[in-house]
Amino acid sequence: MERSTIVRVHEGLHARPATRFVKLAKGFESDVDLIKDGKAVSAKSSVKLMLLAVKENQEVTVRANGADAIEAIEALIGYLENPKAGLDDEDSQPAGDAGPKAAVVSAAESAPAAPGAATGLRGVAASEGFVIGPAFAHFPPDIAGQGRMLQAEEITGEIERFRTAVSAVQARMDHALAQDSLSAGDRGIVAALRDIAADDSLTSEAEGLIKGGNDAISAVITAASTIAADFSAVDDHYLNARADDVHAVGRQICLVLLGQDDVSLENIPEGAILIADDIGAWDLARAPLKRIGGVVCGHGGATSHIAIIARSHGIPAVLGLGDQVNALRTAREVALDGNGGHVIINPDAATRADFAGRVEVAAKERAGLTVFKTVTPKLADGRIIEVAANIGSLEEIEAAQEAGALGIGLFRTELLFMRHMHLPSEDMQAETYAALAKAFAPYPVIVRTLDIGGDKPIAGIEFPDEENPFLGWRGIRMCLDRPDIFKRQLRALLRAAVHGNIKVMLPMVSDISEVRQTRVLVAECAAELKAEGVPHAAFDLGVMIETPAAVLIAPALAKEVAFFSIGTNDLTQYIMAADRLNPTVAKLNDVTNPAVMSAIEMTAKAGVAAGIMVGMCGEAAGRPDLIAIFVKMGLTELSMSPASIQRAKKTIMAMAAEG
Repeated sequence: MERSTIVRVHEGLHARPATRFVKLAKGFESDVDLIKDGKAVSAKSSVKLMLLAVKENQEVTVRANGADAIEAIEALIGYLENPKAGLDDEDSQPAGDAGPKAAVVSAAESAPAAPGAATGLRGVAASEGFVIGPAFAHFPPDIAGQGRMLQAEEITGEIERFRTAVSAVQARMDHALAQDSLSAGDRGIVAALRDIAADDSLTSEAEGLIKGGNDAISAVITAASTIAADFSAVDDHYLNARADDVHAVGRQICLVLLGQDDVSLENIPEGAILIADDIGAWDLARAPLKRIGGVVCGHGGATSHIAIIARSHGIPAVLGLGDQVNALRTAREVALDGNGGHVIINPDAATRADFAGRVEVAAKERAGLTVFKTVTPKLADGRIIEVAANIGSLEEIEAAQEAGALGIGLFRTELLFMRHMHLPSEDMQAETYAALAKAFAPYPVIVRTLDIGGDKPIAGIEFPDEENPFLGWRGIRMCLDRPDIFKRQLRALLRAAVHGNIKVMLPMVSDISEVRQTRVLVAECAAELKAEGVPHAAFDLGVMIETPAAVLIAPALAKEVAFFSIGTNDLTQYIMAADRLNPTVAKLNDVTNPAVMSAIEMTAKAGVAAGIMVGMCGEAAGRPDLIAIFVKMGLTELSMSPASIQRAKKTIMAMAAEG
């Protein structure tokens, strides 16, 4: 049987989405093919799947034959129709969205090009930031085959030797994937490389060459080159970048065949600039990344796995220099401009001074904020202001902890629903919420119940076509209409509440009855869990204040709930009647507009009068120019992106010092 659909996966089936799609397909016994423009390939081969070059908004057909064909097609179609399926929330940042380290050295990103830049080398600006440091040349020797034809009696043994080498590479990668030290982003990249190492396209090609009399090393080199050429020929920048991955995997197999280890990066000096003609993502992911000051590479581009790793770790990088990289083989020192793609060899005094100044300014700014990581902000009157983090997945826990978050002020549960092909089970949800609670104990963790609507649909829920989904069937409205979904989430939250720090808040509330109906469902769930003998506990129930109606009934709402959390993003667009995604009316989406600030103040007064906690989880919570105003209104909790936490703490402490 077969079924056609339009692909909604972000950017199409490039490396990691293809890896996930293949993993999903391999979970079914049926033979599964994906068909595009009349060409069919096995959905269980990541290489063949990527070479099909399936892009976003293209039509494809899923064909399955076997006992579980219906289930296979349903699951795979669900993946292809999920707009978020191609977004690596756990493993990468978009170009230009630098990580913590890059933030240190990219403060001068809008400054003019550095002196001497015009006479330096120019490549692809792959990861932002300025850095100057000693050069660390990494040019491992090329690998060549034996250059002889095998005798007939040698072929069987050579195939076995090849298969053993492939297994060894897979085992190495499995070992790396099992390490806690590997970041979530790098884990996704290594998993994609492992898929290439195990893919029939590479192994079959190599084995065919060995059967033809080629030695295993020559066969691997030729097979990898053939497949890489196929990727390079595709009109898609994501797939072009996979050519480097195939070569990297081929190199690892060859090294095992030779009984050699690759040239190690373990001894790279602190702050050094790594220079290479080509470095595989496998090698870079295992390198001591905290010691690397920057990366310069002859191969690679902004969408290569090298660039993704560099960005996610905040390492400035310039890639794609081609043969120019050879000029850096004997460099003593390198100045790297990851914003403009400039690389300066042995910079002169003026350039060194300029780069050093840029780095110093940014480093001082970071150092000045880092001291606030462990600070608990307290005002002169003794009031503690909880500075918490907004996150959407467990993979973001580490960033929030590193920033010094005093708990979670907003855990968006939508991603938990959107990243799976089926609605998440109660057990899966309970495990997620419990992991979150344990990670931040004893600080509070506020979990927002499912805030989903026609603008961000999920598999398993049919949404009506709405002219304006922001004013439609979303948030608490949808949940109350679908108790089968809502109660599963509430049961999971009650189970996680045994850890003592779970709080729950309802989105898009506009009527007191919505809170009361939810309380009835919570009571039903608690009674069910008690009857089943499942451990559970009560949690504080609060509401997001993000509709004008909620502001106007805030005094009455405050008597019904344990806390308020003001969602300034939606509140601003609803108060100003201006779609926050519409650039034509963007100037109206200003939280400092008197109408919006008045709504925030009204909410704060109602909460303070009722004696409940009033917090804020919109982006405005992290604005240093507004924090003092919000605190004076009576807010005692501010939740924001982890990157804003230390600056917010500094702002609050400065208020305390002023009295």
